[in-house]
Amino acid sequence: MQASFQIGTHQLAARPLDPALYLVATPIGNLADITLRALETLASADVLACEDTRVTRVLLNRYAIATRPHAYHEHNAEQAGPKLIAALKEGRSVALMSDAGTPLVSDPGFRLVELALAANIRVIPIPGASAPLAALVASGLPSDSFFFGGFLPSRDKARRDRLTQLRGTPATLLFFESPRRLKDCLRACAEVLGPERPAAVCRELTKLYEEVRRDSLGDLAAHYADQDTVKGEIVLAIGPPEPQVVSIDDADAMLRELAQSMPTAKAATQAAKQTGLPRRDLYQRLLAIKDEAL
Repeated sequence: MQASFQIGTHQLAARPLDPALYLVATPIGNLADITLRALETLASADVLACEDTRVTRVLLNRYAIATRPHAYHEHNAEQAGPKLIAALKEGRSVALMSDAGTPLVSDPGFRLVELALAANIRVIPIPGASAPLAALVASGLPSDSFFFGGFLPSRDKARRDRLTQLRGTPATLLFFESPRRLKDCLRACAEVLGPERPAAVCRELTKLYEEVRRDSLGDLAAHYADQDTVKGEIVLAIGPPEPQVVSIDDADAMLRELAQSMPTAKAATQAAKQTGLPRRDLYQRLLAIKDEAL
């Protein structure tokens, strides 16, 4: 029987898949945010692995996809993983999807990919929705460089230690956070990273009650301090620190250190981000330092 999927009243045939592990991105809320390629892959896959079969069936039913989903999650990965690899070795196609968004982002799919690559099995990404990227572009914060940190630790000391490690990262920080921990997280972020750092709380992205609240960390912490009924899935975006202007001597030391592990131009670019000094001047300074060392 020809595999197929349905969009509205239109029934579309799905082409057969080559044997491989397909990583299929699915909607993070709005079920319309799925690609035609993803639908075709889900419909044609010999085996469909997902986190929660109940969640997956909602999506499959929406597009009249008959493929039966099988559970693959953190609690059964050790047992289910080898079975999926065995199916792949038999020449079957396996589609891996998470409950929402792109597989391998805060889910156990990474272990399955490791096993597949170790067995010389082809891994094919089917790109699509991603909550961190959706939050980044909606936050209004710098998007040329960003760091995704998954979930911060739930315990306050561990959370603050992690934030301290990331405090000087010259990039926008992105974290997943649960509604019940949001106010504690924001308070720690404001105290460790500084209350004036720009940030955005991105909640229920692509869903009916989508909200992006942009403000300083201090004001956001104050806003959510007394809110115990925050609901939905949350991405916290935090802007990068202001570049710290340093002396020429300190800049020279930084340039020498960076030049040990990267080319001259790249070292100058990185030093400019960290010091606030002009890249052109740093580049010329590094060339002079290298000439002096000859």
